[in-house]
Amino acid sequence: MANSALSVLDTALRERKLDRTLTTALPPLERSDPSAFIPFDHAAMDAVLRGGLPRGQVSELAGPHSSGRTTLLLQLLGAATRGGEIAALVDTCDRLDVASASAAGIDLDRLLWIRGESRLVLSEGSESKDRVVDRALKALNLVLQAGGFGVVVLDLADVPVRVLKSLPFTTWLRVQRSVEGSDTACLLVGPEPLARSAGGLTVMCTGQTTWAGPTGARAVRFTGLETEIRVVSPRRRVDGGARIAAVASAHD
Repeated sequence: MANSALSVLDTALRERKLDRTLTTALPPLERSDPSAFIPFDHAAMDAVLRGGLPRGQVSELAGPHSSGRTTLLLQLLGAATRGGEIAALVDTCDRLDVASASAAGIDLDRLLWIRGESRLVLSEGSESKDRVVDRALKALNLVLQAGGFGVVVLDLADVPVRVLKSLPFTTWLRVQRSVEGSDTACLLVGPEPLARSAGGLTVMCTGQTTWAGPTGARAVRFTGLETEIRVVSPRRRVDGGARIAAVASAHD
């Protein structure tokens, strides 16, 4: 009798599509509308991302120093601005090199560049580090609330991991609420994964970027990139990896 009642209950739940739980394995979701994503305009990247970064979501680009994350960031901003999007970059440690940005094809007239404090500030006490990151987060939220941007990036790549881990989890919940339902793709760039929204992506970089220029100079020239990316997302919306290699031309 008990087995019969359980069978009836299971059938009723399946008919109403209520038989799935948070731990139920679900098939990958399709990504079919190109306008719902911001592409990198790079064949290997866009293939593994199945179109690009999703709008209305918080995604992240993570990896150690010289792993290719900055090169991919510039590629994204270049593709977005060339495509007519307005982009914003919250440059927490003031590390953007304008020459490299131009070489990547970024339309600077379509980029809002919010410059933070010099990386030297981060070598001081923890109070200075907290102040720098706090200002960057406030700037990010103001830009997201203003709206009208196709892609908004918060670059935390040069912020120590221990500083980032000290941030309360509600920090990222506020960011997610600000971008949810909008046409903006929000991207966090850091040394390791920080946070992503339910439909966002995590792009992990491992590899080596080569640069030319005097040791310790602020302005150096990109000469080549060989990196591997691994993409993960909730419910296997996107899952996979790719190898990316590029060499700058002699006149770049």
